[in-house]
Amino acid sequence: MRRYLHGLLIALPLASTQVRAQSDLTLYGILDTSVELTNVGNGATARMDSGGVNGSRYGMKGAEDIGAGYKIKFTLEQGISSANGAASNPALAFSRQAWVGMAAPWGEVRAGLQNSPVYVTVTAVLDAFTVNTLASGLDSFLSISPRQNNAITYLSPDFHGLSGQVMVSLRDSSTKPDNGIAACNLAAEYNRGPLNSAIGYQRVTNFVGSSTLNALFIGGNYAFGPLKVFAAYHNAKITGLVDRDVYSLSASYQFSVSTMLSFGGAHAHDRSGMGNGGDQVGLMYWYFVSKSTTLYASAAFLDNHNHATFTINGAPVGIPVAYPGANPRGIQLGIQHRF
Repeated sequence: MRRYLHGLLIALPLASTQVRAQSDLTLYGILDTSVELTNVGNGATARMDSGGVNGSRYGMKGAEDIGAGYKIKFTLEQGISSANGAASNPALAFSRQAWVGMAAPWGEVRAGLQNSPVYVTVTAVLDAFTVNTLASGLDSFLSISPRQNNAITYLSPDFHGLSGQVMVSLRDSSTKPDNGIAACNLAAEYNRGPLNSAIGYQRVTNFVGSSTLNALFIGGNYAFGPLKVFAAYHNAKITGLVDRDVYSLSASYQFSVSTMLSFGGAHAHDRSGMGNGGDQVGLMYWYFVSKSTTLYASAAFLDNHNHATFTINGAPVGIPVAYPGANPRGIQLGIQHRF
């Protein structure tokens, strides 16, 4: 009997430790739904959007502490439409993220489907509209690859406000050629006091190896009390299609803990000599109902130069303009809830 009790006393802490390790699992999600009224050159169009500020999604993430400052981490995330309940990509179980990695005192390494460093780290620093909703001119004019398959990422520790990320994406049987490097990303962020700045670069080759995106992002923001000013520069080159500079200036003013106003504009300069640039101005009002729920309203006007076909993005994909040179404008009302 004593041997049984002794064994039970030893087993209970071990079982408790295992339960604690397995219990570090978080289920989370975002439901972001809006209604926009947009005129893209052929009259007003009303539609319901999913993902006005952030893409609607559900996911799970977890971490296991294995001691000495080391953790095994993972994230599985699927995009959905909060307007109709459909998966963003029905062919994939997890279309946004599916990775496993290790965090340590020297940084973190991840492998799998991941958000690119320029998409997560850099763009969040550059724009008062968070590069989202139809109010963001930077969102209307940028060229970016938001996430990559078969990716290996290193995230550095924070060195007195300075941090960095490096990502390399490998090819597979779905790409031609089916070996080698498909994409590379570099990003660095400096966050100190009222200043937050970032630089990022990505080079992404398409599936058949016939076209390459080179994208550079530089900018930051500075807080003057409740006023935060953002400035950004973006250069995009896509083989045979795009050679563009984008300049963005925006600001946000925090009236209270629950209300904020963002305003700004962006200019796209066509470096190809065709004159297909554009200008956009936008305005956005945020009402933070709680830590989990936000109401928002945005408005924008975009002036396409010559035969440009830029449009405003109330959702991840905006309504195409009716004809080259058309000037889209619109308003958007939305709600976002996080859980």
